[in-house]
Amino acid sequence: MADTDVSAPTPTPAPAAAVGRRVPARAGARRRGWLLAVVLGGTFMAIMDGFIVNVAVPAVRTDLGASFAQAQLTVSGYLLAYGLFLVAGGRLGDRYGFRRLFLTGLAVFTAASLACGLAGSAPALIAFRTVQALGAALFYPQVLSVLQTAFAGARRARAFAAFGAAIGGASVAGQLLGGLLVQADLFGMSWRPVFLLNVPLGLLLLLGAALTLPPAPRRAAPARRGAGLDAGGTLLLSAVLALLLVPLTLGQGAHWPPWSVAMLAAFPPAAALLAAYERALARRGGQAVIDPGLFTRGRFRAGSALAVAFFAGNAGLFFLLTWHLQSTMGYGALRAGLCFTPLALAFVLASLLAPRLQERIGTRLLAAGYALNAAGTLALLAAAVAGRPETAVLLGCLAVIGFGQGLGVSPLFAAALREVPAPLAGAASGVLETAAQLGMALGVTLTGLAFTAQAGPDSPTASTASGASGAFGAGLAVAALLALAALALLPRLLRTPAPAGALPGPRP
Repeated sequence: MADTDVSAPTPTPAPAAAVGRRVPARAGARRRGWLLAVVLGGTFMAIMDGFIVNVAVPAVRTDLGASFAQAQLTVSGYLLAYGLFLVAGGRLGDRYGFRRLFLTGLAVFTAASLACGLAGSAPALIAFRTVQALGAALFYPQVLSVLQTAFAGARRARAFAAFGAAIGGASVAGQLLGGLLVQADLFGMSWRPVFLLNVPLGLLLLLGAALTLPPAPRRAAPARRGAGLDAGGTLLLSAVLALLLVPLTLGQGAHWPPWSVAMLAAFPPAAALLAAYERALARRGGQAVIDPGLFTRGRFRAGSALAVAFFAGNAGLFFLLTWHLQSTMGYGALRAGLCFTPLALAFVLASLLAPRLQERIGTRLLAAGYALNAAGTLALLAAAVAGRPETAVLLGCLAVIGFGQGLGVSPLFAAALREVPAPLAGAASGVLETAAQLGMALGVTLTGLAFTAQAGPDSPTASTASGASGAFGAGLAVAALLALAALALLPRLLRTPAPAGALPGPRP
């Protein structure tokens, strides 16, 4: 769900000056319209796939005999792999051209979607979901390059407003579409059309991209030695996050075996090793996958931490609520998906209003968004503690949460990037996108951990109504704490002064 604000210069992994020469300024409105439709179609599909499986998880678990931890991994595994390779995807686009990376990533994503739809076991599905995420991480960063270079002035502002609405709509449309497809049980295939849908869509987008994307510029020689992809840093970052997320996801279901404890114990020294490696690479003049200089800036540090907390709470809530509605309250997949309609409508409305409101009140808009998000989550928690929430209460809480999320996504990047010098804008944007995606993976893991701790790892649906409500309330409490953490981090983001030479942005 991560977004880029339209009121500030939009960071892009590809050099704008070089790519811009390849985008004809005299291209007609129709061609630009088709180009925008293609890249937004890719955006929509990549983001939607992080959520569409939520509603299908109970059906997947029943059909494949998956454990609750494996069901979690079908969601968090995609988000984790996607977040891990976003920065690398942007760097590869910078090196080899956005057209080549968009087409390659989309082809990988489409093929992996077919494999997911045909998977015969839970481990195979998790593996193919990881490949799917890799494809998305290759093509998604190129969207920013296209929007930045193919559009200018008011057209660019409208393009990025559509980009934000597409991201917000896709994150919740996945819930609705997933419910519809599972409920329809097309050809007796249960959950499989959730993934197979991507095959014709992917092929159509591949054709559209081949016809509309401008050719890549000639690749220039690296400006300095070591300016290519930070493979070592990418591998170390993957290892560090695996040491944290794998035991948190699988440890409780396996009754905390020694390997899970060992992985958690290895996490702090591995994180320190990653930091030391990246600092040494930066001193040698290389392009670290996470530039250490970025975190010397208070506003960027606060924005990164806020992104982790905010997106973790949202993704955890989506996963938990979808599971609870079907497994505990007995909702069908379609009815469970439809419950997210108020959230979807409120999110899209707020996303479209956010740029105009931000021009008037600046980053204070973030305070309103995060306060509404936290208030809606706390109200839902209160209703769950009091008993099963009535449908009207549930829908009202989701509408408040959706509106808060819509106000809080777009301005976050502009606020966090205000004190980042322009030469580091692309790297900083990639790190923030990665923080958001990793936060989503962590949120699914933590809320699932709280849920199973209350209900029991072997029977997460709980056998009694009180047990089910208690488990749901425990998971919701984690989501609420994450929403409050995001709100608590906000003052650090807003009060940090932006130094001279930083990227311009709206003032608080």
